[in-house]
Amino acid sequence: MKKLSPLLLLLLLLLSACGQQEPLSKTNFMLDTIVTITLYDWKDASTIDQAFDEIRRLEALLSVEQEGSDLDKLAKAAGQDWVEIQPETEEVLRLAKEYSALSHGAFDVTAGPLIDLWDIHDGAGHYPSSEELAAVLPLIGDKDLLVEEGRAYLSRPGMIANLGAIAKGFIADRVKEMLTEQGVEHAVLDLGRNILLIGGKSAKEDVFTIGVQDPNQEQGQLMGYLKTSDKSIVTSGVNERKFTHQGQSYHHVLDPVTGFPVDNGLASVTILSQTSADGDALSTACLLLGQEEGLNLVESLQGVEALFIAQDGTCVESSGFGAYFVAA
Repeated sequence: MKKLSPLLLLLLLLLSACGQQEPLSKTNFMLDTIVTITLYDWKDASTIDQAFDEIRRLEALLSVEQEGSDLDKLAKAAGQDWVEIQPETEEVLRLAKEYSALSHGAFDVTAGPLIDLWDIHDGAGHYPSSEELAAVLPLIGDKDLLVEEGRAYLSRPGMIANLGAIAKGFIADRVKEMLTEQGVEHAVLDLGRNILLIGGKSAKEDVFTIGVQDPNQEQGQLMGYLKTSDKSIVTSGVNERKFTHQGQSYHHVLDPVTGFPVDNGLASVTILSQTSADGDALSTACLLLGQEEGLNLVESLQGVEALFIAQDGTCVESSGFGAYFVAA
């Protein structure tokens, strides 16, 4: 799901120059967040612009909010026709359905009508009536999202697939693939709490140091540090986007069963994984599942570790997380 606001878990990059080549860094606002790419080695300075071009291309396919995107076409044709989709859209939709199955429906990209109903952006939102919730909840269920080679179909009018909880990770993985094909060996892709590392800092320094903020404290108050290389670090938190209604705060991580923001005591979940798409989907799924079920899911997967931070400040780590994490 998305993007800018007082972060419950902010990943702070602590980076230094690599070798004699000065880092090349560029920042843009896209994917509804601040995106920064930093290359620590490159052969052609235009490579960084090509990376941003690839982000724009994929966002134009995968954002339901962009007119003419595959997801926009899919929503408009819901209950009527199959829609031709690009290979990238097919791939990410299939992956989303896999994570829906793994999380027993907690992660569901057909929650688009619910996301639109609450409409939480920039500190504003809409508190829905029981009648409004009753109208949109039956539209959620990815069993009614059908994906075949080159096409997809939403089986009921009013259904909306929203890839906000996985698209950034998928895009980050694609950009990493593009950069490595062009010979980049040391880089950081920061897509707004989706951090994807290429290699380590340099040939001599084989890890990056990523600061993990305490989500229950002011920005800059760290829980500790992750020391790792060539990994993805993705965080989902309940204070990333929120608004206040009648004195009560409501956040954007919506339970597709109840229709309300999830309330299970968790403040945030950080996923350490090989790919950012996996981390993106799992961080949201685990936040929705809660600490016990989320931890069980992580422990069942190879190459995935997690840090669960509760609203009371307690932390629970997956069995292998400590190999990368140093407490502050």
